[in-house]
Amino acid sequence: MPETSGSTGRTPETHVIDFRAAEHLLNSRDPQGAVKLLDGVIAAHPENTAARLLRARAFFAAAQLRPAELEFTIVLEREPDNAFAHFALARTYERQGRSDQAKRHFRLAAALDPNPQYLKAARFDD
Repeated sequence: MPETSGSTGRTPETHVIDFRAAEHLLNSRDPQGAVKLLDGVIAAHPENTAARLLRARAFFAAAQLRPAELEFTIVLEREPDNAFAHFALARTYERQGRSDQAKRHFRLAAALDPNPQYLKAARFDD
């Protein structure tokens, strides 16, 4: 009999399925649906950084900026060299009108990864 997590009866395999379904929902422009699936995955596996990053992206897409900020921050606490997380956190700060904080994370993203999008957003010549 497969191992289940808590009283939900969910198995590690069903959490993987939920994660993949959440990716599909986010790509299909249903960020709220993605968040709902990821809530269960993260409740069972709070250490799963990939699930937290996906949930942060879903919060951002749903314009839930404070929860997105919190999730991106958790990801960066665990993976300070994650250029995408820095870039996405910067976009979150930018949408909140917090330009100084955004600028810092845009520059960190560009320093970690010379992706043209990151370099453009970093505005190093300013």
